[in-house]
Amino acid sequence: MTFPIKNNVSWVGKIDWELKTFHGEELSTHRGTSYNSYLIEEEKTALIDTVWAPFDKEFIRNLSKKIDLKKIDYVIANHGEVDHSGTLPLLMHCIPGTPIYCSAKGVQSLKGQYHQDWNFQVVKTGDRLDLGNGKELIFVEAPMLHWPDSMFCYLTGDNLLFSNDAFGQHYASELMYNDLVDQAELYAEALKYYANILTPFSALVTKKIQEVLALNLPLDMVCPSHGVIWRDNPAQIIEQYLKWADKYCENQITIFYDTMWKGTRMVAEKIAEGIRSADEKVNVKLFNLAKRDKNDVITEIFRSKAVIGGSPTINNGILTSVASLLEEVKGMKFRGKKAAAFGCFGWSGESAGIVARELEASGFEVVAEPLRVPWKPDAEKEAECLEFGRKLAGLFA
Repeated sequence: MTFPIKNNVSWVGKIDWELKTFHGEELSTHRGTSYNSYLIEEEKTALIDTVWAPFDKEFIRNLSKKIDLKKIDYVIANHGEVDHSGTLPLLMHCIPGTPIYCSAKGVQSLKGQYHQDWNFQVVKTGDRLDLGNGKELIFVEAPMLHWPDSMFCYLTGDNLLFSNDAFGQHYASELMYNDLVDQAELYAEALKYYANILTPFSALVTKKIQEVLALNLPLDMVCPSHGVIWRDNPAQIIEQYLKWADKYCENQITIFYDTMWKGTRMVAEKIAEGIRSADEKVNVKLFNLAKRDKNDVITEIFRSKAVIGGSPTINNGILTSVASLLEEVKGMKFRGKKAAAFGCFGWSGESAGIVARELEASGFEVVAEPLRVPWKPDAEKEAECLEFGRKLAGLFA
């Protein structure tokens, strides 16, 4: 499938309705995704990115219906990750010698993955590629958004920003434009995408957006490499990124835990009850990590002003679901969030302390001593959990 975007620019990518996980099995994609590739046909023809290798033959077949492949003058590789570059081996077999424009680190990435010495043309911020008819592609390096090789390119005349992974969503839709899709779904997926992929690079996000805005380029559309194209007020997603990059939080507290014999769950629920009794306006969300998707939980942590983590003690440690989440959260580099910890135990009781230390090592401000509850909480311990929640409501305010 191909369709026109504006004037001589067409979308030539692939919508993947079946995708359930991304980056191996690391990232859940409940609503599928798309691999957006764009074709610009002026006096010169440029192809911006390709699609993931499982769809390479389909991509080449559909692209060949749109244009004689030999008429492609330039290939732009904004990012070397395989979901964008996977069709390059087959494409370059069809059009050998066609120059591939990418960043210097893009050359490293593409050579490292495909072991081919293609006709690489290295570009840097401010470089331009003349397409004729008064139109140019302007290149903007965007390292760590979200790989070192990433870059954007901007089409003058049509005022289109091809932003690769920035401003995208893992969101499959035949509608393909931001003003046509369900807005709640769109922003939920855009937020999840930012929270799980771009959060570690928030400082760079702010710097790069400010750099692009300083160019004073008119903007009619933002065309990412996943999800829908932003054509209705495209600046809205740029403005949202600036908010998300600035120690973003809502009036929300997220409690995550795992439990063996329900004791830790009971503690979590009593803490939540205590928080709500002290602050009726705060949104408290509870997640049993053994039963919930970890990327959805990370998204909720991103939205929260504070988190509370809990685990029972097992083998002098914590349950693996909690350990796994804490390890991933450490890499997220969340900023400006508070935290506390709790846990049930039968004998040694190390879990609450371990969770607290891991949260502190991840950049959270741990504001209270961990709550340790022996065995299954009785009425006295339930009251202690309620009071712990009430205390945290004040400390998190």
